Amino acid sequence: MSGIGRSAAVALLGVTGRRIEVEAHLTSQLPAFSIIGLPDTSLGEARERVRAAAANAGAPLPARRITVNLTPAAVPKRGSGFDLAIAMAVLAGADVAPHVDERVVYIGELGLDGRLRPVPGVVPMLLTARDAGVDRVVLPTGNADEARFVRGVDVHPVDSLRAAAIDAGALLPPVEVAPVLVPPALPERSPVAELADVVGNPVGVRALVTAAAGGHHALFVGPPGAGKTMLAERLPGLLPDLDDEAALEVAAVRSVAGHGAASWTTRPPWEAPHHSASAVSLIGGGSGTVRPGAVSRATRGVLFLDEAPEFPRAVLDALRQPLESGRITVHRAAGAAEFPARCQVVLAANPCPCGNAGSAQLPCECPPAAVRRYLGRMSGPLLDRMDVRVRVPRVTTGLIRGADGATPTTAEARQAVAAARAVMRDRLAGTGWTRNAEVSGAWLRGPGRAVPGATAVLDHALDLGTLTMRGWDRAMRVAWTLADLQGADRPDDRHVRDALALRSAL
Repeated sequence: MSGIGRSAAVALLGVTGRRIEVEAHLTSQLPAFSIIGLPDTSLGEARERVRAAAANAGAPLPARRITVNLTPAAVPKRGSGFDLAIAMAVLAGADVAPHVDERVVYIGELGLDGRLRPVPGVVPMLLTARDAGVDRVVLPTGNADEARFVRGVDVHPVDSLRAAAIDAGALLPPVEVAPVLVPPALPERSPVAELADVVGNPVGVRALVTAAAGGHHALFVGPPGAGKTMLAERLPGLLPDLDDEAALEVAAVRSVAGHGAASWTTRPPWEAPHHSASAVSLIGGGSGTVRPGAVSRATRGVLFLDEAPEFPRAVLDALRQPLESGRITVHRAAGAAEFPARCQVVLAANPCPCGNAGSAQLPCECPPAAVRRYLGRMSGPLLDRMDVRVRVPRVTTGLIRGADGATPTTAEARQAVAAARAVMRDRLAGTGWTRNAEVSGAWLRGPGRAVPGATAVLDHALDLGTLTMRGWDRAMRVAWTLADLQGADRPDDRHVRDALALRSAL
C-alpha cells in the first residue's frame, strides 16, 4: 500500500525565489523518514520537527516509510521554511488532508508543539508565488503583517499545523492555540534632521541638494568637526517617498534580512556601518544562508560611510561594481545570490590622519607620505565613481554671521528636489531611467547633449588626461541636475563649470 501527496514551497537564493514542488511517498515498509532534493542541515532536521508537530497536532504520521522529494532537485534548499509544506504533503499522502495540492504554497517553520513559527523572507516568497500563478499561500500568523502589502496573491495565515490541516479538509476538531508572533520591531534609526541647522557651508549644502535631486554619489572632505556627518544625515530628509515599485524592492531585501513587519516602509532606508565592518557585512554573504549586506539594505536609500579612509581598502573597493551596476552578486559554492544595490553612497573623510591638511589656522603634523597613504585607501576608481566631491571647511564665527538665514529648510530643499525629479521623469520617460545619475554616456552624447560648446572645459580635461571618460559622463550628469534645479532646458557652460567645481575636492 502506498500513497503520494504533493504540496508546494518556495526556495530563496538572495531575493530571488523558485517554486518548489514537495512530493511525499508513503510505502508499507519499515518505518523511516528521509528527505531528498539537496536539503541543507536545518532542512534535513525537518523530519524530527514534522514528526513531533504532527503528533501534537492530533494527526500523527503513519508508521510507514516516508520519502519526501523536493524538486527541482538541482536547486539548493535552505532553512526551516519548508516544514509546513513537507508536513502537508505527508498528510496528503496519508489521506488525512485531501485538499492539499501543488497549487497551494505552504510556508512556515514547525515547533514541536505543532505551532507555526514565522520565517524571514516572506515578501520575496510571496512575489515568487504570485509570479508562478499559485492559487493560495498558507503561512504563519506571525508573518501576516509582513505579507499584507503584497497584492495579487491570496494569503491565508494559520497558527498551527492542525489549523492548516483543517483548512485542507482534515477531519480534526479545531483547537485554539496562542500564535507565535515576531518580536516587536525596533524603531527606525534613519536620521531626521533640519537642513537649516547647517550654517557657514553654502557649498556643502548646494552639493547635498544636488546629490539628492539627481541621485548622485557624494564625497565630503574636511577637518574633524566641520560638519561632514551633519550634512550626510540630512540627505534622507531631502529624498522623496518611495513609489510602490521601490517600496516593494526595499521590502523584499529587508524581509530577507529579518526585519519582519518593519520591512515595509515608504521612506528611503539609511545604513551607516562602522569602519570596522567587513566586506561580507557591507556586500553580503555568509557561510549558510546568504544575507544582504549594508549596500543592499540601503537600496533606494543612502549608504553613509563615515571616516571612509579608516575602512580597509578591499572593503571600499568591493563597492565599485555595485555603484556602477546597481546590483550585487554574491557567489558561493552552492550558487550565486543577486541583491539590488541601487543606493546613494556618501563618503566622509578627513584630509589627512590629523585632519588639518589644507587648513590655514592649524598646521598639519602629517608627513606628505602619510597623507598620500591615508587618502590612498580610497582608490582612484572608487573616487571616480563619486559624482560630487566637495571640501567642507571648518566653520568660523565670521561664516556663521555671514550666512545667517541663508540655508534653506529641509521642506524647501525637499520641494526643490521633488520638482527637479519630476522634470527628470518626464524627460527620461520610456528610457527605463528616472534620475540623472542613471543615464548612460550614449544618451549624454546623443539625445541628452548640452548646449553647443558647453562641454569644452570637459573635453579639454579629457584630452589632458585629468578627467576619465567615466568622469566626463558623471560631470555631465551633475550638470543636468544643476540645470533641472534651475529650470533650464539643457545644461550650458555655466552648469558644466559648476558641475566640474563640485568634483574638485581631490
